[in-house]
Amino acid sequence: MSANNITPVFDKMLMQSDKEQLLSQHGACFWFTGLSGSGKSTLAIQLEQELHKKNYLVKLLDGDNIRTGLNNNLGFSEPDRNENIRRIAEVNKLFVETGIVTINSFISPTSKLREMAREIIGKNRFYLIYINSTLETCESRDVKGLYKKARNGQIPEFTGISAPFEKPENVFLEIDTTQKSIQECTNELLYNILPLIEYKK
Repeated sequence: MSANNITPVFDKMLMQSDKEQLLSQHGACFWFTGLSGSGKSTLAIQLEQELHKKNYLVKLLDGDNIRTGLNNNLGFSEPDRNENIRRIAEVNKLFVETGIVTINSFISPTSKLREMAREIIGKNRFYLIYINSTLETCESRDVKGLYKKARNGQIPEFTGISAPFEKPENVFLEIDTTQKSIQECTNELLYNILPLIEYKK
């Protein structure tokens, strides 16, 4: 089908504010970035449970889950990594426009990828959270054995070993999981996130 035959009807649809009034919450995207093993998924799961207890409608999007479904046709080449994040960002945009809070757990190792996600989702809806941990700590938590395989050359282009991770700048929040407990980190997340999603007319 030619692009000339596509006629968006965005102007006729209900607005995000209409959905937020129905849900009594504000939609927002909280994007966790960090090395494998830094604690992204652990904290994302904990945060989802805590927000659910407080009656917020939340959708958790996790890297491994997405790659078994929506993005199961993508590999780890640079073009595929870009497409992986592009699709995830578009899904986020749909959820947030529906008034839903999204929690994302993706390594997204470069500033370029994170900025692409921000542009798609919307700068006023996108909150970048850096889950920071030393490489040594991440390797010590390597329950999947990925770092060991990467060190042995079994996983090419592995972030932090054979591929770079660019430390994010201008983050909404940085959580250091090297010394803090899961509960301490979760409390810090809640303290900063709740004011953003609490419904205000």
